[in-house]
Amino acid sequence: MPPASPETATRHDQHGRYPRAETVEDFAHNLAVVRQRMAAACLRAGRDPAQVRLLPVSKTIDEAHIRLAYQAGCRLLGENKVQEAHHKWEAMQDLGDLHWSVIGHLQTNKAKLVARFASEFQALDSLRLAETLDRRLQHEGRSLDVFVQVNSSDEDSKFGLPPSEVAGFIQALPQFTALRVRGLMTLALFSAEAERVRACFVRMRELRDRLRQDAPASVALDELSMGMSGDFEIAIEEGATVVRVGQAIFGARAVPDSHYWPGLVSAG
Repeated sequence: MPPASPETATRHDQHGRYPRAETVEDFAHNLAVVRQRMAAACLRAGRDPAQVRLLPVSKTIDEAHIRLAYQAGCRLLGENKVQEAHHKWEAMQDLGDLHWSVIGHLQTNKAKLVARFASEFQALDSLRLAETLDRRLQHEGRSLDVFVQVNSSDEDSKFGLPPSEVAGFIQALPQFTALRVRGLMTLALFSAEAERVRACFVRMRELRDRLRQDAPASVALDELSMGMSGDFEIAIEEGATVVRVGQAIFGARAVPDSHYWPGLVSAG
């Protein structure tokens, strides 16, 4: 990978200021702007834009606005709270090709919901949860793409495994045959200091590259889900393959992010 672009700044100063998308045209415009930002970041890093997937995050967004986003081309949406996601899935069964990625912390007693409807789960951080999810998926006759969540910023308020524990965790996952391990996910430090944010992403890329050397044959570590509306360009420069973008597409949220990311000032 070419040298990073240290001059790239975060956009956390725009957080909460994005205008609300109210029409299909608004969504199409916002998606185009985000994709242009993604492409520019890929160009700076010498990467192919096709290597990076955009995951629009629709947490707190009502069904009517999600249907507008669908008309603008969204087919996979990220949600933090599984009950909210499940409700939306039930309400939009008529949109047969709309799929859901659960990206927030999951309690084991909610695993049955994820097993029922989700196409992807990005916050796997315990063997107890892996076992419960696997059992529920076997019951449903389904399998699920999963990402292992890593606490790359070492903040007590965040979920995810400490980087030092990820290798052992990865080695234990092949026993859960309904889980298709795709890669790692993280929430970087929420900071206006771009280099502190970048350090989290560098740490993730280097961890993923080390883990690949000894990963079990059934475990794929191709994906790095990292970066949100305020910092996804830095994440792409450091190797992100999935960026989770909410407010830059849907607009500012009325519900504070602390409701969705405990301990965070803001995220998404």
